[in-house]
Amino acid sequence: MIQPQKYVPTDKEQAFLESIEDVQYKREILNGLKPFLDGSTSEDLKGFYSSDELVQLGGLKGGDRDVEKRMPVKVTRHFAELAMKSKPIQRLVKASPDETLDLAGSEDPGNQMDYAPVEGLLHKYEMGLMYVVSTCSAHCRFCYREELIARKEIKRADGTVAKKGLAKIPEITSYIRSFNQQVADNGGRHPVCGREKLREVLLSGGDPMVLNNSKIGAWLAALAESGVESIRIGTKEMAFYPLRFDESFFAMLDSFHESYPEVGLHMMIHFEHPDEFLQKDDDFNYITDDKGILQWVPDTIAAMRGLLARGWITVENQTPIIKDINDDADALRIMQREMKRVGAENHYFFCGRDIVAYKAFNIPIEKAWNILNESQKGLSGVETHARLSITHYKGKTEVNAVTNEPIPGLKGSENGVVIFKLLRNAHGAPDRGKVCIVGRNPDAVWFNDYEDRVLFDEAGLFDYKRVVETKDEPAEQVSR
Repeated sequence: MIQPQKYVPTDKEQAFLESIEDVQYKREILNGLKPFLDGSTSEDLKGFYSSDELVQLGGLKGGDRDVEKRMPVKVTRHFAELAMKSKPIQRLVKASPDETLDLAGSEDPGNQMDYAPVEGLLHKYEMGLMYVVSTCSAHCRFCYREELIARKEIKRADGTVAKKGLAKIPEITSYIRSFNQQVADNGGRHPVCGREKLREVLLSGGDPMVLNNSKIGAWLAALAESGVESIRIGTKEMAFYPLRFDESFFAMLDSFHESYPEVGLHMMIHFEHPDEFLQKDDDFNYITDDKGILQWVPDTIAAMRGLLARGWITVENQTPIIKDINDDADALRIMQREMKRVGAENHYFFCGRDIVAYKAFNIPIEKAWNILNESQKGLSGVETHARLSITHYKGKTEVNAVTNEPIPGLKGSENGVVIFKLLRNAHGAPDRGKVCIVGRNPDAVWFNDYEDRVLFDEAGLFDYKRVVETKDEPAEQVSR
């Protein structure tokens, strides 16, 4: 067990930290259903929920189906104003009674805590993911981290029950240095898990951009000093509150790059629908200029251009495909086209994860593939980089193809097949690139819906073994 000392910044680190300016932001956040239920919200937002919706939601308060027990309700004024002209993005942040009709789902999606060597850090793949904060400026109702946002207790692989903790600089940096030293001492591969050095880290949560500049800067510098080569910041703040991307934030990034030019920086943004960044007129139509080019919300395009102007930062959009939000080929086509037009990349689209209440949000896997495939018709080669991924417990898995025709000689393929390909894999990624073929099931929203029609599974998606740590023995495999 690593016992870190109090973290002491280096002189170089301290000089960078002293250059950072913190600013107070006026996000104008509406917290909870109360402002809507008691009518205390501003006049222009009183129609955000209909009277019927409020009656239904109010009637669930305090019971097993209370939507705020499942996920806190939260929205910024900026996003609420956009949502008044968009049903899809209303669905993104508005609570609905449908959420708690069926609370089936995993309390720890992907069994992530199986790979948490230090509290607040997941180290399953070649990179690490850190929970640095447990909230966002607004809350997506389908959030993959609803157990963290709602501060729920979860059962871990060792049988203990506790809320997910947040990452702390001393513990994280000590782990990184220790892990990487073991890699170096063993000739470039870790002696137990077979991974190379921990060279890339994602700041996540919650949303790191709700932290002030000093806290974000402290993480960036500490990770750089510990030997991390590439840092991602996962955020939806460009949608929820684009004014957060102000001159003080950009000045902090510039100072970091000047101090640590060898460290890559990547902004992983989250737009689910073009209505989150495109301007609409009073008839809810997109606004174009005289050349027909779609016009972005001014604060949002300013935030995007501020990042893209710094050529050493990459900006990539990724999003799940969610029922009644973006299960629309035309919307996804516009979004992919616009991201690339302004200079951002299209990273991943995701099938919904098996969070608690996932059946209220997920669309069938095969439908998601068909929607994305349809959306990419008419896009150029550079606009179609995004793939469709679904996070199996074993690793990130691409939905590679859905066929309509049988495969000659393959029993069970009479109605076509779905081909999964393992993209990322724990430890030394021994199964990366392996495939799994299942007979089609148009209603399947999760892997277990294909259990009775597995045709070929070299990837082992349907023979998953869960990692369990014991005190006296190395990790062993047990059936889930």
